[in-house]
Amino acid sequence: MNTFLDLLVVLAVAALLATPALYGATREHRLNRQLRTAAQNARVPGTTKRPRPGNRPARPVSPWAGTLSGKRLGSPRT
Repeated sequence: MNTFLDLLVVLAVAALLATPALYGATREHRLNRQLRTAAQNARVPGTTKRPRPGNRPARPVSPWAGTLSGKRLGSPRT
């Protein structure tokens, strides 16, 4: 009976010592997998889908923009 209890104590101590190492190894594996996936899905520089701020087309401004009455500002264009 003493031998069995000694074996259980040794296994418990081994489990207590191995648990943090196993937890760290699984966490490291998960991070490596996420980094690998991110690297595969990374875009090549210069191929963004959004237009750059300087390349936007100018919006036409209405000649009566900013007035309350809707009448044109300044002299009429001819």
